Amino acid sequence: MVKKVVLIVVALALLVVAGSFAYVTWFNKADKPLSQTDVNNRLDGTTTAGSAAPGATTTPGSSPATTGAHPASVDGTWKIGAGSEVGYRVSETVNGFDTVANGRTTKIDGSVTIAGASAQKAAFTVDMTSFASDQSRRDSQFNGRIMQVDQFPTATFTLTSPIDFGAIPAAGTTIDVKGSGDLMLHGVTRPVTFPLSATFKNGRIGILGKIPVTFADYGIVNPSFATITTQDHGELEFVLILDHA
Repeated sequence: MVKKVVLIVVALALLVVAGSFAYVTWFNKADKPLSQTDVNNRLDGTTTAGSAAPGATTTPGSSPATTGAHPASVDGTWKIGAGSEVGYRVSETVNGFDTVANGRTTKIDGSVTIAGASAQKAAFTVDMTSFASDQSRRDSQFNGRIMQVDQFPTATFTLTSPIDFGAIPAAGTTIDVKGSGDLMLHGVTRPVTFPLSATFKNGRIGILGKIPVTFADYGIVNPSFATITTQDHGELEFVLILDHA
């Protein structure tokens, strides 16, 4: 009898391990991190955002600029356009197997005000209720106990000091800078400083950035659940495509 019980326990353990391996290897389909390639492709109009967010839509009324078109001046207001996308990435372990959880949204609003070679103002709002991943159960956890989107439906970022690009970038070139501002997430606002890459191409501006987030700093519960263990931090990644207003 004892031997039979041991065999059953071992068999169940093997099934759990096999299931975890299958989930990490075949079923969990995390997107690659957003990169400069994504920025370039979206500025060229060859790809759009939303690959990880089924049913997501781009900003109404916005569309890629005609190739080769350039505004008379970069001065003025630049608004969020088609191709913009914000996502989260969190490393997790499922019964000893490492993987990544991520979700994205294209529901972003906001603008940047530029004067000369400096971004003077910037403010963005993200619809937290619209994030989607490849796993409905993950989305349910994200919307519920983790981010509580019914109580905190939006996240915002506001630039608190100008970003000096040094010079107006030539078409097709990328400039690396740092941005500083206030990030409001889960109802908590904290100052953040993070690296940015800005590209001017085809009459549009593309911005790539990643902001590290420690969950406890924003009153966010650790996403760990059942046999899934996550780190105590993750990152917000984003590609912002801006059109001259």
